[in-house]
Amino acid sequence: MALQGAFSSLRSSSSSIHSWTHDVFLSFRGEDVRQKFISHLHHALNKRGINTFIDDELKRGEEISQALFQTIEGSMISIIVLSKNYAESKWCLNELLKILECMETVKQIVLPVFYDVDPSDVKHQKRSFGEGFAKLKDRFESNEEVLKWKAALEKLANMKESGFIEEIIQWVDSIIVNQTPLSVAKYPVGIESRKRDIYQHLSIERNDIIRIVGIFGIGGIGKTTISKDIYNQIYSQFEGSCFLKNVRENSKQVGGLMKLQEILLFEILGKKLDIYDADRGMNVIKHRLCSKRVLLILDDVDELVQIEKLVGDRNWFGLGSRIIITTRNQRLLDNAKVDSKHEVMILDDSEALQLFSLHAVWKDEPLDEYVELSKQVLQYAKGLPLALVVLGSDLKGKSTHQWKSALDKYKNIPNRNIQEVLSVSYEGLDNNEKEMFLDIAFFFNGEPLADIKKIFDSCGFFPDDGIDRLKDKCLITIENGYVRMHDLLQDMGREIVRLESPNEPGQRSRLFFHEDVRHVLEESMGTNKVAGMIIEMPKGKEVIRLSRKAFVRMKKLRVLIIRNASFSSGPNHLSNELRVLDWFEYPLQSLLPNFHGNKLIIFKMRRSFIRELSFIMFKVSTIIISNKFVSLIYVLNSFQFFFLTEYDNYGFQ
Repeated sequence: MALQGAFSSLRSSSSSIHSWTHDVFLSFRGEDVRQKFISHLHHALNKRGINTFIDDELKRGEEISQALFQTIEGSMISIIVLSKNYAESKWCLNELLKILECMETVKQIVLPVFYDVDPSDVKHQKRSFGEGFAKLKDRFESNEEVLKWKAALEKLANMKESGFIEEIIQWVDSIIVNQTPLSVAKYPVGIESRKRDIYQHLSIERNDIIRIVGIFGIGGIGKTTISKDIYNQIYSQFEGSCFLKNVRENSKQVGGLMKLQEILLFEILGKKLDIYDADRGMNVIKHRLCSKRVLLILDDVDELVQIEKLVGDRNWFGLGSRIIITTRNQRLLDNAKVDSKHEVMILDDSEALQLFSLHAVWKDEPLDEYVELSKQVLQYAKGLPLALVVLGSDLKGKSTHQWKSALDKYKNIPNRNIQEVLSVSYEGLDNNEKEMFLDIAFFFNGEPLADIKKIFDSCGFFPDDGIDRLKDKCLITIENGYVRMHDLLQDMGREIVRLESPNEPGQRSRLFFHEDVRHVLEESMGTNKVAGMIIEMPKGKEVIRLSRKAFVRMKKLRVLIIRNASFSSGPNHLSNELRVLDWFEYPLQSLLPNFHGNKLIIFKMRRSFIRELSFIMFKVSTIIISNKFVSLIYVLNSFQFFFLTEYDNYGFQ
């Protein structure tokens, strides 16, 4: 029985009728066990935030105090470490009797660990374990008491040995992973001077306070980079640490805040805890971390509710804890009542030139023939680190003539601002690369690289080469198998598409803004130019009065993602060019008869009303459908046939 399973089953069955004072009671015998196994086990449990009782009395008598019996009764789980000397102790055997009594009376979970003894030796009191028991037995005339001990040992030996030791090994592995520093920046120009004031306000040397510090500034200014560098410098001084990145983006996903709570607990405790309700998750965080000195960084927060669900009140964490919040919204930090807030300023001319030069020519300063051209680049970047990195990467390895040509192109961009500066890198892409960049900006930021490549490959975009080009130009990054794009670059992509048709959204290639989407769907303004659409209503489930011909003219629609909108009616047409169909609460009971779905790569219909599904899928990579009753008929590669009834929350990968 795994420890987490024990917690879950016990809390669901008996927590309402018994109040626990401890999570775990450790029962053991022997100084050798105490100094080795028990010491490490106790430390591991405490590090995980598990409230563990260990009897620190080295010299034990024959009789157990009433206080210790009460401690056993108040423990949710008892871990009994059976070593060769365990049965020599009347104290230990009486502890065992009490533990087994509690297993019956208060449904306590009992986890035996056989430490250098065989379960059969415990059961039959043989070999070294039996020798110890024989010594104890000879000292007592009461056969009744001895028989109770023998029965208890036999019962314990018949139990399944805990998988707990294997879990400890996993914890050690997770600790090693958590000791790995974060990747900060290839060239950390200007970071040291900007983090100095922040670090001073953290007051790391004080363990009698809890401090919350805010970092704010425009997108791309370096908030995340600075907070990562601070994290790497101080995380080893805490009992647990977590850098929770992309809070804004991840919290917008279905169940996003619960997922973030799970990540927070896993990073600090080293154990995955399943959270199914964000409000309950708040109490789990408080219960597990209230006595631990932790370092927690919330990166890119944009709503107060994110802070409330992940940090809550200061008393969620132990004394000496430090919390850092990065955001674009200064007012959010005021509402969160941080102890201090710090604005990240743009790079000065010297820093900007150094950062740009390192990316463009691999040196701290540009070569003589590039000096004047470099100064012109800095005028466009205006000290914004992300812009300097992107532009430097774009001009890397090019001649002065090419630099001049690129700068001439910059000058032709009216009302130059950050997004327009960044768009120069976009203009250097070929048509397929532009399509992939815009699709990522609208639909696939933060999605698995493997899925994105399959989608792009089916569209004929040659992603193996194109994705590398986007990465080389610093337009995207690949982190742990997921594609990431900075907010400024994402905004730039959206602005590029808006300018395709500023006044009529239906003439654009992609749609995401809720008012534009509503206009197109309610007024049947969609055209053959629309290649993708994502619907996320700002106020939750707003009803869209779907026109019957809303999708008819969108014959080239490749991506349709509907997150939180409700419709007055279902569609009467869907494009057979769709590669991605992700429709939360699909309103009809079946797909349309004229929709074949033979180009689908991703097919998701969570909490749909669908009852019948029949179509051929040649390339589908991911299928997720959830409903109470569904009959599903499909042919995969035209060879396999499946028929499922009473279909509930089923997923194919």
